[in-house]
Amino acid sequence: MTTVALLDYGSGNLRSAERAIAATGAETIVTADPGTVLAADGLVVPGVGAFAACMEGLRAVNGPRLIGSRLAGGRPVLGICVGMQVLFDRGVEFAEGIHAPEAADEAGEAAPQAVGAPGCGEWPGTVERLDAAVLPHMGWNTVEVALGSRLFAGLDPNERYYFVHSYAARRWELTDTGRIAAPLVHWAEHDGCRFVAAVENGPLWATQFHPEKSGAAGAALLRNWVATLD
Repeated sequence: MTTVALLDYGSGNLRSAERAIAATGAETIVTADPGTVLAADGLVVPGVGAFAACMEGLRAVNGPRLIGSRLAGGRPVLGICVGMQVLFDRGVEFAEGIHAPEAADEAGEAAPQAVGAPGCGEWPGTVERLDAAVLPHMGWNTVEVALGSRLFAGLDPNERYYFVHSYAARRWELTDTGRIAAPLVHWAEHDGCRFVAAVENGPLWATQFHPEKSGAAGAALLRNWVATLD
């Protein structure tokens, strides 16, 4: 049976992801044990909350090293939501929440201070606040899927997926992958701001949305990923 480890580093939201992946027929293990993480056919890195807090939790269980070790051996990893964001070089968040500095200035308040935190560094680039008047981006949204996707294979291009976030990668900066296939980058838009919604890059795939909360479409997407683990 195909085995999938969900990396348990205190990020929360593990049980819904566990149930969704178990529904694909894979044996699902919630764990931070290094041997189990490295031996599993697939690894899921979930994530909710703040970038810096997730990175702190990851470092506590040697998550960056485990992710890097799997990828170095071509072993599949799937990041979800903040679990996708931490794969980039860096995340920048505002210390006082999601409010933009310009909003504070208009209200005559002191501008919140941007706080940066290093990520896992698997992809170059910075995760930053969406340039949108309405935040968080919460609800159902379509995804602009790149041609040749295996993650979205068989899914209607007008299908919607569930997002809940205020930050994302707004640019894709990886140009030289050193791999045979170029990355497939999928995009979405919220309130006029485009951002990276999902990526397929060799053994490293990720979604900014929550497939485990995206109904039948999310379930089909997870089945597509698990099918690549055989």
